[in-house]
Amino acid sequence: MNEFLNRVYYGNTVGTYLIIAIIILIVIIIKRYLARSIASLIFHFVNRAWKDVDKKVFINLVAKPLGFFLAVLVAMISLYKLHFPEQINVDIYHITFKNLLQGLGSFVIIISFIRLLLRMIDFIAIILHIRADLTEDPTDNQLIVFFKDFFKVVLVLIGILMIVKFSFGFNISNLLTGLSLVGAAIALALRESLENLIASFIIFFDKPFRLGDIVKVHAFTGTVEKIGLRSTRIRTDQKTYITVPNKQMVDSILDNLSLRTQRKGELRLDIGLTTSSAELDQFIINVRKILDRPEVESATVLLNDITHSAFQILVDYFTGPVTQKEFNTVKEQINFQVLKLMESMKLEIAGASTDVKIVNSKPE
Repeated sequence: MNEFLNRVYYGNTVGTYLIIAIIILIVIIIKRYLARSIASLIFHFVNRAWKDVDKKVFINLVAKPLGFFLAVLVAMISLYKLHFPEQINVDIYHITFKNLLQGLGSFVIIISFIRLLLRMIDFIAIILHIRADLTEDPTDNQLIVFFKDFFKVVLVLIGILMIVKFSFGFNISNLLTGLSLVGAAIALALRESLENLIASFIIFFDKPFRLGDIVKVHAFTGTVEKIGLRSTRIRTDQKTYITVPNKQMVDSILDNLSLRTQRKGELRLDIGLTTSSAELDQFIINVRKILDRPEVESATVLLNDITHSAFQILVDYFTGPVTQKEFNTVKEQINFQVLKLMESMKLEIAGASTDVKIVNSKPE
């Protein structure tokens, strides 16, 4: 038996092959339980920082990529203990078979490790989403999605650089220098896109508006439905869907109608000059009584001006921050009551009726 185990094939004994095969087989069999045990151990440290963490969700996210990473890591370490047989170390496109296998092993380890870190980012995002749902600000959720995708892209780029360095043996310092020059040229060509990206950060942190807010920018008024990295999507009051670059949302004068404390209604009445001062005084008093209602928080009714053609009466009133439908109802009711008051007092709007008399004198 010892003689069989000590036989050498391709530079290694049979016993060495068996030991490595048994180690790899054991790790493959117990990797699921080992990964769950390690994940449970990590969970205890995570739970100290975040008390509202669901252990089952954490283990389901982390255990599978963690088990794969451990299996690959142990397999690579075990195989590294073998002496590579020189008789099969052939050149493949000026690359030896040994270097090719080493690069492939490094590639698999890096991919499995990056995959594990990506799952950790997903788990952190889930925790932050749970906490963001406890607040009334919906922008927090979108901010979490943005940074989750941002860090994932950064992590993937780091993984690619590690693969280029350790799997293919390239000098990444020269590569980074070249990429910096290319990046500068791309940044110059995509200056407007970068300005919109920076503006999106300003929107996320300064919060001049949020999802669901009614805003007025340029000549458009509508509801903010999405805040992206480059632009903001608005559903207008005409039910159209417009896209506004974030730079314009930041640089332009933006009116956030959702943040107003009151809604303003107004009437401009031009009363005919045949109306007496007593009738005007009584009319103004009656209009003030109409505006004395729970929905109206403050109101102004006054004889604003006297012109050559009319008495101009100014009526301004403010309601609370009600919905547009509720405001329209109040406004309609007030308009009808004022109209009925004018009918009861027999007041006429200036210029409402005009008599034109044509005198046709016959020549004598």
